[in-house]
Amino acid sequence: MKYTHTLLAFLLLFLGTTLIKAQDSRIKISGKVIESVNNIPLEFVTLIVVDSKTKKPITGTTTNENGIFELKTISDNFYIETSFIGFKTKTFKEFNIINNELNLGTIILVEDLGTLEEVVIRVEKSQTVFKLDKRVFNVGKDLSTTGASVLEVLNNVPSVNVSLEGAISLRGSQGVQILINGKPSVISEGNALGTITADMIDSIEVITNPSAKYDAEGTSGIINIVMKKSEKKGLNGSISLNTGVPNNHSIGLSLNKRTEKFNLFTQIGYGKRTFPTENRSISIDKVANNTLRSFGESDKNEVFLNLILGTDYHINKLNVLSLSGHYAFEDELEHSNKNYSFLNGQTLTDTWSRDETTKATNPKWQYELQYKKDFKDNKDRNLLFSALGNSFSKDKFSTFNNITSLGNNANNLQKAHADFVQAKYTFKLDYTHPFADKYTIEAGSQYVVNMVSNDYSVNDFIGSTWVNNANYTNIFHYSQGVLGVYSTASYEGDKWGLKLGLRMENTRLETELENTNETNNQKFVDYFPSAHTSYKLTDDFSLQAGYSKRIFRPRLWSLNPFTSFRDNFNISTGNPNLNPEYTNMFELTSIYVIKKTSLNFGIYHRNTKDVVERVLRFNNNVSISTPQNIGTNNITGLELNVKYSPTRWFTLTTDTNLSTFTREGFFEGRVFDFSAQQWSTKARGKLKLPKKFTVEFTGNYNSERESVQRVISDNLFMDLGVRKRMMKGKLTASLSVRDVFASRNRESVIDELNFYTNSHSQRGRFIAFGLSFGFGKGEAMEFSSKKRF
Repeated sequence: MKYTHTLLAFLLLFLGTTLIKAQDSRIKISGKVIESVNNIPLEFVTLIVVDSKTKKPITGTTTNENGIFELKTISDNFYIETSFIGFKTKTFKEFNIINNELNLGTIILVEDLGTLEEVVIRVEKSQTVFKLDKRVFNVGKDLSTTGASVLEVLNNVPSVNVSLEGAISLRGSQGVQILINGKPSVISEGNALGTITADMIDSIEVITNPSAKYDAEGTSGIINIVMKKSEKKGLNGSISLNTGVPNNHSIGLSLNKRTEKFNLFTQIGYGKRTFPTENRSISIDKVANNTLRSFGESDKNEVFLNLILGTDYHINKLNVLSLSGHYAFEDELEHSNKNYSFLNGQTLTDTWSRDETTKATNPKWQYELQYKKDFKDNKDRNLLFSALGNSFSKDKFSTFNNITSLGNNANNLQKAHADFVQAKYTFKLDYTHPFADKYTIEAGSQYVVNMVSNDYSVNDFIGSTWVNNANYTNIFHYSQGVLGVYSTASYEGDKWGLKLGLRMENTRLETELENTNETNNQKFVDYFPSAHTSYKLTDDFSLQAGYSKRIFRPRLWSLNPFTSFRDNFNISTGNPNLNPEYTNMFELTSIYVIKKTSLNFGIYHRNTKDVVERVLRFNNNVSISTPQNIGTNNITGLELNVKYSPTRWFTLTTDTNLSTFTREGFFEGRVFDFSAQQWSTKARGKLKLPKKFTVEFTGNYNSERESVQRVISDNLFMDLGVRKRMMKGKLTASLSVRDVFASRNRESVIDELNFYTNSHSQRGRFIAFGLSFGFGKGEAMEFSSKKRF
């Protein structure tokens, strides 16, 4: 820790000294872009400064909602290129620079449907942009997003990995906070993320070391999913049809209507999908010399409906009011069968099967009101208020039938019912005030309240009646309120930037087990400082350094003591008495562009106290897993992202992360001290073939990972896809294969003094075919019904 502080202090001193010596020779380029028919400002128009000798881009930007742009460059030999989908490209090679300023005035773009396909192809490639305190992954039309869910898109973002079960990790660590448009959302939690499809995403912001402006939740950082809002005038839209194996069929419709005052948008999706899984496990009681084996299959079938409806009302040029709603409904039917065998020594004594049938309905609602006020004196000065409401409920019925085929165990029939209701409300007020051109002050507050009730019961069929099983029956109430207040101050010059911030959060947490009258109430106040700096040596080489303090509050399912009854030999429970994790995060990163190669290298260190880790207890071949606070964890890691484009028809991107960690912990009289390493890498290749065919492959490898008790095996898998564009990009046909070699699996081993367990699960190969058609000025939306791998 001491050395990390020294390194950060040295870097700040170095950058500050360099700033004093630097000469400001940048050329400021500005202007406004409008379309030729109605003289309406165009937003998101791309402007690129290109080196006149090498013909390579130097820097670039896009226009804001008023069509205005501004950028700077230190180059003195360049030309400027302006492009936008559906319009003719304009190039400026002759201009006058006065006092290091170049004003291009009003640029008028002329619509040209004949070149639509060419323009789309030029901007279809996903790419990562380096910013002061975050990296922005702009989602293009890469084949990895064709027919993909947001989880599949995330798996292609540098530093991000998505497990077989859909768990999201950043730099190998979970505890990631997922935001939608900068705010928490019910659809950012668990499987609900699958209601977001790739065509709906504009960009993904990866914030590995968040500033005080952001909610302090999440120890490994923040992933912010920025959704699209089409700005094309008139009525635009697209429709798509998908089919796949295993069962995966859907239809999707996207519509957008824009006028001078209103922007109306909607997304509708309906379909069916199936998620088959194979499982096997073994547990050995080393003391009693008993072995329990199991193997089985399950298939989860869903009929789903997604509906998004929203509007932006432009009151005037400075005030915008937005209202949106999102409804999702899933009707689930799941079947599973597990076969067990019990051995005493080497002798088989018992065999039986456990059949499960589960039915559930999952309605989800999200509604948001947002008001944004801009100010005349500065285009970047604004006041933003938002109120977000989420509700989610689950009505779930399960029956379990144990049938004995060998031994003296009696047949057993059980049923379980879960009535789950969650409501979450978020209120935010943010104010941004730039001044003196290079300085900005931000201030704001946020209040989040989360309320949950889970009524869970289990009944055994004894004789001829159902008898309640009190050991697994209870009503759990959960309530958490977090009030946060923050302020940041930043300086962002042409080469050097610095951002300092402080956040205060007051947390109130209450849990109650109603039947047993067990309560746990916590109140605490925390302070979260942050510091970020950046230095731009050249247009091709930049450095960043940052520090922040983070918190990871226990999730609902980690607190709820009744969470699993599917396998009565492998039970997962929560712990209402968990304390939050606290993490100090340090990092130093760089981005370097060398001709056709982009390099992003980073070093990071995380110190986490009160680490939450699942501890497994074993008794009579029954494994009970419970989260506990166990000690301190120190992680130091290296990260390297490389993007190589040797030709216009081939691009290769790699993402490698290597980390070593040291755990120091003590729990129930036992020392949990150990050290380990882990690493992961993924490579993505894209080929553009004749006849408008595109092929893309993605390979992933995750090394063996260790926790307090578990060792999770390494994992290697590959995805493949082919796409064909037709009718000038209006029609797209795609074929994708996820987990080509059916090698993506999860194996977990616990080898203790008194017992041994091994569990293995696998989903298998997914094949999907889709057709998408865009109308108006819309493009193929490539809608996906997937919600996880």
